[in-house]
Amino acid sequence: MFLVGVERKSGGGLALRDSLEELGELATTAGGRVIGEGTQKVESPNPATFIGKGKAEEFAAYSRANQIDTVIFDDELSPAQNRNLEKIFNCKVLDRTALILDIFAQRARTREGKLQIELAQLQHLLPRLTRFWGHLSRQSGGIGMRGGEGESQLEADRRKVQERIEKLTADLDTVRRQRGLQRAGRKRNQWPLASIVGYTNAGKSTLLNKLTGAGVMAKDILFATLDPTTRRLRLPTNQNVLLTDTVGFIRKLPHGLVEAFKATLEEVVEADLLLHVVDVSHPQVDEQIEAVNAVLKEIGAEEKSTIMVFNKIDLLNGGNAWTRFQERFPHAVAVSAASGEGVPALLAEIGTQLRPEREVVTLRVPHEKSAVIARLHSVGQVVESSYRGAKAKFKARIPRHFHAEFAAYIVE
Repeated sequence: MFLVGVERKSGGGLALRDSLEELGELATTAGGRVIGEGTQKVESPNPATFIGKGKAEEFAAYSRANQIDTVIFDDELSPAQNRNLEKIFNCKVLDRTALILDIFAQRARTREGKLQIELAQLQHLLPRLTRFWGHLSRQSGGIGMRGGEGESQLEADRRKVQERIEKLTADLDTVRRQRGLQRAGRKRNQWPLASIVGYTNAGKSTLLNKLTGAGVMAKDILFATLDPTTRRLRLPTNQNVLLTDTVGFIRKLPHGLVEAFKATLEEVVEADLLLHVVDVSHPQVDEQIEAVNAVLKEIGAEEKSTIMVFNKIDLLNGGNAWTRFQERFPHAVAVSAASGEGVPALLAEIGTQLRPEREVVTLRVPHEKSAVIARLHSVGQVVESSYRGAKAKFKARIPRHFHAEFAAYIVE
């Protein structure tokens, strides 16, 4: 593979270097091998070829000499640019969007994930169909030919793609309704929802595994997990929380991909609390925080209550480099999801942020009512207990919505 990046004359070379390195990681994740790369500084992209035509021919000569079969651009190409570049390079030309879609297609495991990926791929493909069918002759008319006489193969294929997009959209609407029912059930149980968000490879799945024992695959690769996973988290205050691991974000995340993944990202929008996991050891930590915040803004979740979780502190020399963020994020927590360092502090902060309004009550429960005693320990925070006498005595903090359940045993 050959990578191509464009540096705006008003921008900085460092940002381009970082972006190309990330593109190389994406290409490797997709199963490719990077042979070379090229860049060009431009005032604005060329409408026909994105980069200058002369530079495109220079890169094409290098690609032919090194038998490169795929060229990947770091920015999104228009259908016309993609078509013109394939003529110059005489090989497959992809942009960052197509590459990310390919990785997601490999990672999707659930029916929902596969539906979302297929929808995003078809929406990306639809305006680019001309390059696949430009060589075909027109069909003849006749019975059963919906387009009538003269419908081209391109028009027939475009119609089929559009019909498939409509079918996938309808299926995903069904998924959204099902998620709405699940959320309604969660609200009946009075269980708050916390969603883990963050840049890809920040350690979100590792953190979910550490907190809940979920057993989600966690590897040091981009987009190791795609499909969301929800598990119950029991806090030290005996409060139950549903914790959801979501798809990782990335710079230049295609808008179409965000649209296709709205069914999944609704879990973020509907969450009571966000855990924004940050790889504090990464050299571009500030840029990654900004990239995640940009996606949160796009889906309407930028105002959510958020705990900044600075992960991988075990990889820092001295372990205190994260403190520069403390002024910006007063309630931030530093952790190592791999070793468990800082996890108790994180659990305490989650409990503080999600703490329901509780009342302190004194209860007297007959010893034979073991189920009531177990329930009290399950949903409340028992401060004092005594099993002397005919009835056990408890002083506990319970959420107000459980008052009616224990009313028969409350004495003060």
